[in-house]
Amino acid sequence: MATLSPPPRPTRIFTNPPNYTFPAHRLARTLRNPAKTPLVLVACGSFSPVTYLHLRMFEMAKDYVRQNTEFEVVGGYLSPVSDMYKKPGLLSGHHRSAMCTLAAEQTSSWIMVDTWEAFQAYQRTAVVLDHFHHQVNDVLGGVHTADGERREVRIMLLAGSDLISTMSEPGVWSYADLDHILGQYGTVIVERTSSDLSRATDSLARWRANIHLVSQLIQNDVSSTKVRLFLRRGLSVRYLLPMGVVDYIEREGLYLEDGYCSTEDLETEDGN
Repeated sequence: MATLSPPPRPTRIFTNPPNYTFPAHRLARTLRNPAKTPLVLVACGSFSPVTYLHLRMFEMAKDYVRQNTEFEVVGGYLSPVSDMYKKPGLLSGHHRSAMCTLAAEQTSSWIMVDTWEAFQAYQRTAVVLDHFHHQVNDVLGGVHTADGERREVRIMLLAGSDLISTMSEPGVWSYADLDHILGQYGTVIVERTSSDLSRATDSLARWRANIHLVSQLIQNDVSSTKVRLFLRRGLSVRYLLPMGVVDYIEREGLYLEDGYCSTEDLETEDGN
């Protein structure tokens, strides 16, 4: 599939949280196929808590990228949102980042957790993607081919179909941010149960070449909202989340009181 050429990127000055270090221990630094463009997938979200579906999205996206694009995935990142996001059921960035780290370290060989977004004031998604581009390409120097040729890494947003639906709604996102995210970086969208991806992307036709749609071949509708409801009702969430995350929740006594959540809420929640 053809992709749009990214426009020039504006210069930003990034302020890091105290004691922050960008994680790169699982970032592949050598491109296996020199004919490919290196790609990093970034999932921004509440992850309260992180579920197996969040992790499966990375695997589905990686399969899609390998089979359908000119990219090669060299790394993936979970980026928990700031506490300033003020979303119902949102635990502190400390707990959410800890659970994401447990999930990534115990279940994956290539997914990492970046806490830059979590431990500071609210940051727009466009700025978060700029941060990743800066860290991977400017600070680390991108990746190299086996012959030593430097290659700039493409950053791409990984999300569920609920995100692309909000992007297609007038007034929810600014045009400048949409153009920055979709025009400069692009996105891989994994469908959620009962979603209509084609309709959601109609109003985003300008950036269609940079929107990659991934179908779930095995439907999975596990969501953080449903997990929180189970926990408040005293129901088991084992095998919905990585065991390390389940153990952490039980040990810390999390989500026992999370505000009111009705059955109707589960019909409209966004998975985070």
